[in-house]
Amino acid sequence: MSSAAVGTVRLSQRWEWASHQAIGFLMAQAVDNPQVLSLAAGLVDPLSLPIAETRQAFEHLWADPVRARHALQYGTTGGSGQLRHRVAEHFARLEGVEFSQLGLRPEQLVLTTGSQQLLSLVGEILVDPGDIVLVAAPTYFAYLGTLQGLGAQIVPIATDAGGMRIDALEQTFARLHQQGDLGRVRFVYSVSYYENPSGISLAAERRGELVRLAREWSREHRIFVLEDAAYRELRYDGPELPSLWSCDPSRQQVIYAQTFSKSFSPGLRVGCGILPVELVRPVCDRKGNEDFGSSNFSQHLLTQVFEQGLYQPHVAQVQEAYRAKRDAMLAAADRYFRGLPGVTWVRPHGGLYVWMTLPESTATGFDSPLFQVAVKEEQVMYVPGELCYAGPQEGRQRNQMRLSYGVQDLPGIDEGMRRLANAVAKVLR
Repeated sequence: MSSAAVGTVRLSQRWEWASHQAIGFLMAQAVDNPQVLSLAAGLVDPLSLPIAETRQAFEHLWADPVRARHALQYGTTGGSGQLRHRVAEHFARLEGVEFSQLGLRPEQLVLTTGSQQLLSLVGEILVDPGDIVLVAAPTYFAYLGTLQGLGAQIVPIATDAGGMRIDALEQTFARLHQQGDLGRVRFVYSVSYYENPSGISLAAERRGELVRLAREWSREHRIFVLEDAAYRELRYDGPELPSLWSCDPSRQQVIYAQTFSKSFSPGLRVGCGILPVELVRPVCDRKGNEDFGSSNFSQHLLTQVFEQGLYQPHVAQVQEAYRAKRDAMLAAADRYFRGLPGVTWVRPHGGLYVWMTLPESTATGFDSPLFQVAVKEEQVMYVPGELCYAGPQEGRQRNQMRLSYGVQDLPGIDEGMRRLANAVAKVLR
C-alpha cells in the first residue's frame, strides 16, 4: 500500500511576524529551571486571589436556576448587558463623575477576554502591514509582539521620569509628515498608569498634550490614542491621575482598555474597552469572528461580585498586599544594590514592577553573561529590558531589567533581590 506524498507545511506571513517571541523563551526557562526564583513572571499575588468572594458570588448565582442557565448559555459579542452596566458605573466612579456625565452610549463599552484581547482587536481593525504605531520606549513587550504579528512598523518615542516625552512625540509626527508617512500612522499606544515595564505613569500635564497632538496630526485620517489602563487600580501612593480618556472631550480620539485581571482575578479573564462610536461595529465584527462573545459565565460571576459589594473591598486588600511587596523590593534594592556602581532603579507609585538600570556596558539580554550567571549560578530570573523596546536591536538600550514583585512572597522578594545583586556584582568585577 503506497502512501500519498506529504508536502512541507506552509505557514502564514503573520505567523512568521509573530514567531520567536520572548515570552515563550521566558516560559521555557521557568520550566527548565524550576528551582529558579522568578522576578520575571508578571503573575498576580496568589494569596490575594479572591477565593471567598468568588465562592460567595458563585453560590448566589447558582441559587437561582434561571440566572444560572443564562450564565451557562452563549452570551453576546459585546458582552452581558448587566455587567456592562456595572462596569460603566465603576468606570464613572474612577472618573469621579456620574455615569450620565460620561457622554457614552451603552454599546461603546465592550467586554473582552482580558484587556489583551481588546488591544489585539484594535490592532486587527486598524493596522495593515506597514502601518505605523507610536509607542513609548520602553513599553509593554507582549503588545509589541502583537503588533509585530500584524506587520506593523513600531516607532519608539523617547521617555523620561514623566513618561513619553511630548516634544519627542511632536518631533516624530513632524518627521513622519516630512517623509510622507503621516498617513500610515494609526495610533499612539500608552500604558498610562504605572507602566509595564518601567513603573512610570505619564505625567498629568502631558496627558492632555498627548491627546491634543494626536488630534492635531490627524490630517489624513483620525490618529487614535490607545490607552492601556491595566494597572490603574493598583495605586499605592502618589498623585491621582486623570485618564487619557478624560482628556478627550470629543470622546472620539481615545480608545480605553482596562482589565479585572490585576484588580480581581486573571482566571476570570474579563476586560473591557470603551470605544469611539465608529469603532464599535468593527471591533465587534472582528470579535464575533473569533469567539461569538467572551466567557458568559465569567461575566455573570463578576456581575454578582459587583452587585454584592465584593469588588471594592477586595481591591483595597490587593492594594495593601502589593504596597507591602513593592516596599519590600525597594528596601531590598537599597540593601543589596546600593554599593554597586552605576546601578539605579525607579520607585513606582503603583503597578507590579521595579525598573532597574545597570552601567551602560553591562548587557542584560538572554545571551549576556549576566543572564547566564543569574539563572545558572544564582538561580534567579528577570526580564531583560531590551525586550521592551521597539525598533532595530542595535538601537535598543541593553542594560536594564524589569523586576516583578507580583508572584513572590516577601521572603522570596528579598532572597531574589539578594541573588540578583550577587549576579550583578560578579559581572561588574
